[in-house]
Amino acid sequence: MVVALGTYAYITYRLSKKALAKKPIVSPEAMVGSKCRAATQLAPIGYVRVGSELWQASSSSTVDVGEEVVIVGIEGMTLVVSPASNGNPENKEGSVAN
Repeated sequence: MVVALGTYAYITYRLSKKALAKKPIVSPEAMVGSKCRAATQLAPIGYVRVGSELWQASSSSTVDVGEEVVIVGIEGMTLVVSPASNGNPENKEGSVAN
């Protein structure tokens, strides 16, 4: 019994060590330009769902729940988003939001 438990612990350790040593595939900076949906109202701060994760986000305009937004930047752990209703992350004057 002890030998079986020891073998199991060793195999589990070896497999988990490989998984933990891997670098992240996607960095937060790679999310810029991605589309996501507002999970709460952004007025100007709220939460958006990126894939299966919730991220805190801020927007210069009010965004309703379920509305599609585009990630235009990252400030710390907060995403900066703009409404995707116009099809791109540019504002109405045609300049890219920073």
